[in-house]
Amino acid sequence: MQTHFSLAQLAEPATAEADKILRACVHCGFCTATCPTFVLLGDELDSPRGRIYLIKEMLEKDRPADAETVLHIDRCLSCLACMTTCPSGVNYMHLVDMARARIERTYRRPWLDRLLRVMLRLVLPFPVRLGWALRGASSARPLAPLLSRLGSTGPRLAAMLRLAPRQKAPRSAFPAIGSIPPQGRKVARVALLQGCAQRLLRPQINDATLRLLTRLGVEVVLVKGEACCGALTHHLGMETDALASVRHNVDLWTAEIDTHGLDAIVVTASGCGTMIKDYGYLLRGEPAYAAKAARVSMLAKDVTEFIATLDLPPPRNVAGLAVAYQSPCSMQHGQKLDALPKRLLADAGFGLHEIAEGHLCCGSAGTYNILQPELAARLRERKIRNIANVAPDIVATGNIGCLTQLADGLDRPILHTVELMDWVYGGPQPAELATKGQ
Repeated sequence: MQTHFSLAQLAEPATAEADKILRACVHCGFCTATCPTFVLLGDELDSPRGRIYLIKEMLEKDRPADAETVLHIDRCLSCLACMTTCPSGVNYMHLVDMARARIERTYRRPWLDRLLRVMLRLVLPFPVRLGWALRGASSARPLAPLLSRLGSTGPRLAAMLRLAPRQKAPRSAFPAIGSIPPQGRKVARVALLQGCAQRLLRPQINDATLRLLTRLGVEVVLVKGEACCGALTHHLGMETDALASVRHNVDLWTAEIDTHGLDAIVVTASGCGTMIKDYGYLLRGEPAYAAKAARVSMLAKDVTEFIATLDLPPPRNVAGLAVAYQSPCSMQHGQKLDALPKRLLADAGFGLHEIAEGHLCCGSAGTYNILQPELAARLRERKIRNIANVAPDIVATGNIGCLTQLADGLDRPILHTVELMDWVYGGPQPAELATKGQ
């Protein structure tokens, strides 16, 4: 793609980076076939190629974001399917993140929209605040049908209420901070990212990870003071908040690496994993952080990625239970880890079923299912139909967002991959399988 930035503009590192990304695009249009919003809406401006044109014009003219640009950038899920299919290697992820930050700086949204986004920023990344919010949302859930009929903000509030769990999650059996020693000979030492929403919505995921890793000889440390990975605010365009979280975590993990050593930083939410693996890029221009952030990114591993490096015992007999693996976008497109979780499940004895249109997002995408509830619901129902068509006994996934998005509409258990791995390799049977008679 030809660009027309001035020399003065290109002297800015961010603009020079955008220019490099834009020039890689060759207008081929392969991205349109795999873009969920283009598949749903058929609008060129709701495809990666269309959004790239909007971003290019905004940056070249050095102008504030306008309503049309905001509309189509807001509809982007950041699922990154376009990056998987792009033959030219266009780094759409970094480009659209730049656009979101510019929108946040230069565009004044309607006041209710601003208020909702500020609320998400002030609540979701903070577990204590989120815990109080979830209690209130669970009580107010019956109001969702009424709210869904109130203007443009009502459906968003209704979507938030529907995502709240119907039942309180069980309390974790492990401490919130500290080191969990391995059983038997120690083979590695790792930090486990506990996550913001995940520790409240489904603490069973972290518990299964801790049980499995410690049985396999891994010492696991839960680092005191861990903050949100920054993904939620980053994708809202709130760059200052996101980078503050990034620096905070880099400092904490660097101190742990320098003091006791870490073989990996294990992440069980693939959205967080994609973000942490990008820390080196995000802080590349900061001399005090560039090297430290790059080291943290190199150590970040999805839990399945780390499990694959360990010696696994013979699995228990699961009688070929049929599992449909819902590959999170942040896993398959962001981290390029699609085949590995499937291989681990197959090696554990599960009968693996492929889901049609597996490259298409389920509609979760961080806060997307709140901010774009109509599109998110259409993607969710499409995914559920495709899952039903293969009639699995169990659905497995690697991200709390996908799990929360799909759980209420499925008529079969949906579990994190690590919960199944823990069960197969010596842990307790997940409660969802016991109640279903599996």
